Amino acid sequence: MRDATVKGMSSLHTFMYRMTNGRIGRRLVDNDMLLLTTTGRSTGAKHTVPLLYLRDGDRLVVIASYGGRPSHPQWYRNLLANPQGSIQILGEHRTVEATTMTADERSEWWPRVVAAYSDYAVYQSKTGRDIPIVWLN
Repeated sequence: MRDATVKGMSSLHTFMYRMTNGRIGRRLVDNDMLLLTTTGRSTGAKHTVPLLYLRDGDRLVVIASYGGRPSHPQWYRNLLANPQGSIQILGEHRTVEATTMTADERSEWWPRVVAAYSDYAVYQSKTGRDIPIVWLN
């Protein structure tokens, strides 16, 4: 899928999720979705993307796959520059701090990620980079 198509679909998903407090857009490919807002590392502007997420107690887990493209998604690059962000799950909003999983944590979590959505294994096979898995606390 072209980057412009992905961006357009992401914008539509975000709009529908926000307008309905997640009643539309809360699930995709049998997984829960959240909206993550980051601060642009160059512009300082707020950017919001819908992401699949998993739970680990109070912590959330998101995956910076970008469909197996060779570079990290912009939201992940933004979090590397400024780990503070915010999320929306249904009608609830909260601030979060992002931390990339260590290699050991990623090894433990990768099978759980693939079990939740098998295409992540396909994405990993398409790229030379390790797809980051991110804690949102």
